[in-house]
Amino acid sequence: MNKPIDPFLAQAQGARVGVSRPHESAHLHVAGEAPYVDDLPELTGTLHAALGLSPVARGRLTGLALDTIRALPGVVAVLSAADLPGVNDCGALEHDDPILADGEVRYVGQPVFAVIARTRDAARRAAARAKDVLSIDPLPPLLTPQAAHAAGQYVVPPAHLVRSSHPGGVAGAIAAAPHRLRDTWSVGGQEQFYLEGQISYAVPQEDGGVLVHCSTQHPSEMQHLVAHVLNLSSNQVQVVCRRMGGGFGGKESQSAVFACIAAIACRQLGKPVKLRPDRDDDFLITGRRHCFHYDYDVGFDDDGRVLGSEITMVSRAGHSADLSAPVMTRALCHFDNAYWLPDVAIHGYSAKTNTQSNTAFRGFGGPQGAIAIEYILDSIARRLGKDPLDVRRANFYGVDERNVTPYGQAVEDNQIAPLVAQLEARSSYRARRAEIAVFNATSPVLKRGLAFTPVKFGISFNVVHLNQAGALVHIYADGSILVNHGGTEMGQGLNTKVAQVVAHELGVNFERVRVTGTDTQKVANTSATAASTGADLNGKAAQDAARQLRERLAAFIGPRHHTTDVRFAGDTVWVGGQAMPFTEVVKQAYFARVQLWSDGFYATPGLHWNRETMQGKPFFYFAYGAAVSEVVVDTLTGEWKLLRADVLHDVGRSLNPAIDIGQVEGAFIQGMGWLTTEELVWHPADGSPRAGLLTTHAPSTYKIPTANDCPPVFDVQLYDADNASETIHRSKAVGEPPLLLPFSVFFAIRDAISAAGGHRTDPPLQAPATPEAILRALGAVAAGC
Repeated sequence: MNKPIDPFLAQAQGARVGVSRPHESAHLHVAGEAPYVDDLPELTGTLHAALGLSPVARGRLTGLALDTIRALPGVVAVLSAADLPGVNDCGALEHDDPILADGEVRYVGQPVFAVIARTRDAARRAAARAKDVLSIDPLPPLLTPQAAHAAGQYVVPPAHLVRSSHPGGVAGAIAAAPHRLRDTWSVGGQEQFYLEGQISYAVPQEDGGVLVHCSTQHPSEMQHLVAHVLNLSSNQVQVVCRRMGGGFGGKESQSAVFACIAAIACRQLGKPVKLRPDRDDDFLITGRRHCFHYDYDVGFDDDGRVLGSEITMVSRAGHSADLSAPVMTRALCHFDNAYWLPDVAIHGYSAKTNTQSNTAFRGFGGPQGAIAIEYILDSIARRLGKDPLDVRRANFYGVDERNVTPYGQAVEDNQIAPLVAQLEARSSYRARRAEIAVFNATSPVLKRGLAFTPVKFGISFNVVHLNQAGALVHIYADGSILVNHGGTEMGQGLNTKVAQVVAHELGVNFERVRVTGTDTQKVANTSATAASTGADLNGKAAQDAARQLRERLAAFIGPRHHTTDVRFAGDTVWVGGQAMPFTEVVKQAYFARVQLWSDGFYATPGLHWNRETMQGKPFFYFAYGAAVSEVVVDTLTGEWKLLRADVLHDVGRSLNPAIDIGQVEGAFIQGMGWLTTEELVWHPADGSPRAGLLTTHAPSTYKIPTANDCPPVFDVQLYDADNASETIHRSKAVGEPPLLLPFSVFFAIRDAISAAGGHRTDPPLQAPATPEAILRALGAVAAGC
């Protein structure tokens, strides 16, 4: 079992993992001294770029009167698609995403030209004249996933995942069930709203090369795309990212257009060029979490067990593929969440719409897939008059049976039942359910709701070759240690965990280790820091490099003392029982010409996936969790408040409990925002000039949760169990899985709405559950719908 590590004992034993440590840049953050891309000193002659955006959702681009822009004060150059030296494409997987529009425009906010000026203000003023210089013949746009689905317009072919043992197939299993539930539902998208916006700063290098400082989760992809658009080889392009002020998936693929345009202008003008859009333009240009529309048909028994289920998921992909295909794949592979679904058919359609191309967002389709089955089970419970937790428990995966997912992977090390039981007892769920019933019976306006939801989340990239990482570890002659790895730090504490791993492996003090910024000239061909794999992959790679150095030092110092007993602990090397300072051993090794740097590599074992059959083992392991949320809803206004949240989450053997708890807390609030307050609204396709405009494109119109939205009682604890899979120190990923925990908030709101009608109807609550949506659901309940 995962027992807490005594920090004093850990220090004595030389352990550097499993203890809470501050974020390695915390002192810089609080002092305002942590440099981000926009904080880097600007080189002499630096120019600034801004993008001219399409004001039309769909149309033929017939003219560009760019000389008007070139004549404006401070403007140095204006670039269009015709000025690109290489391939006009920055698509992540498909070659369908132009850097600058060419021949057609596909959404309001699509970059059509780039202005390069002496100041950022001059560039922005010039770019704002886009509507005056663009000639566009408008065409009718498709803006909703339902409209695109009806028209058969998709960015990639549909995906289907089917499992059935019933003689009549899935349809037969549904038809033969004692009860049947058919309905539609939808869940909205979500803006990443990273505090540091998109930004790239390109600097010319010798012999035609270019250095790009880029706020990106995927430096290697930026290197690849910049090289292609400039007709360069990758070794001529260097991409560096020391840290990001948040990413959440929004800087995985969509930092590309900014990196490419800055690099193009830099190369053509021979000057450093910075491109930093303001928040409104960032909203209009980039995509976000996919919204999903669902049509489902489910058969179940008297206990609420699902006997057959079929669901069609339609996402708003946007105008190009971006990462919509793997997002949909993960949604299909997470529809089961924590439940055994014997006969199931899941259909995924990535609808092509004239909106921003949606992309990665924390959870990467997993939340959109899992919340659908949670909504279905919640509805089943209400139809049967049962406690939703009992219905959920009746459908849990088993341990030795009922334990294979629809895509063919066995659910090993299933922790969901004991974890749920532990949280049920700790949160006093049953007693509070009874107390809430008493409260609601005597409160005509304010209604309370309670919900308990579990999480099972698969960890790994669902593209197998991405599950690899490299690292470099250098020991300097003074005993200090420098680490570089392929992951990127966006505030999640990845560098802190990697430094802990290296310190632990070498038995040295944590303060001896420093992690430097991600750099494509140090570790090549890196994967994105995404899919919750940052610590899993880069921690293992750094551990491998540090292990080689430890073994190399042991092989050097041991024979000098006629022993093979060499141990590293407490910043000391114990050689045959004799203590030697680590620095002394390093010094002797240096003078003896022992190599004091090493590279490390890691590739996740055992993964395989067939995209055609949708079968295989796409995940190395599963992370589990559960949450209980209690809310109060004002039935007159639709306002609500989260009163209490109890969370128990599985991170295996935590590398850093403080950082992991912080990640769980942050994910919970962010996920709650997605499901309750964050609403994206596009102007409808009504023939007006505003058709397709994202009207919620600024903090004034788009509401993210704040500290005030945290509940007064917020009890987050880590589950006590090692990871059965051989991960870095038996830890588990923590970035994405806890974002599914606030499903409990949404269903607690639904429970409160149900209470307003005496629990006689099934409330049709849409997500996000804004006050308007809550009032609509309350109206339906009052009407008996």
